[in-house]
Amino acid sequence: MTDGSKRLLLVAACALIDTDGRILLAQRPEGKALAGLWEFPGGKVEQGETPEACLIREMEEELGIATKTACLAPLTFASHTYDDFHLLMPLFVCRRYQGIPKGQEGQAIKWVRAKDLRDYPMPPADEPLIPILQDLL
Repeated sequence: MTDGSKRLLLVAACALIDTDGRILLAQRPEGKALAGLWEFPGGKVEQGETPEACLIREMEEELGIATKTACLAPLTFASHTYDDFHLLMPLFVCRRYQGIPKGQEGQAIKWVRAKDLRDYPMPPADEPLIPILQDLL
């Protein structure tokens, strides 16, 4: 039985992969929900926006890098119920981008090998994505 009383939140996430096969993680800053946890960069999909357009915007805002829709490959998704909303999060893989990622909003970022992803505490919705990325890489 489903509980339809929770609002649905659509968030797009990106597994940004460098030429060494490492994945970029960003740490949620103080003052935000789940502060201190590590996550795949991305953000809320705004009204009328596609998940790909959201990621292109978020990659520029959060990391100062540019990418294109053609460089974003859908990999999997997470579906997780939090206390006050249900999160639906498509995860895209991106290996082609311009610029060097830097935390533009004061967040720490780190390149991590797939085998080491479990060493970084993540929000509950992100955790099921780890084995899929480990299989990919």
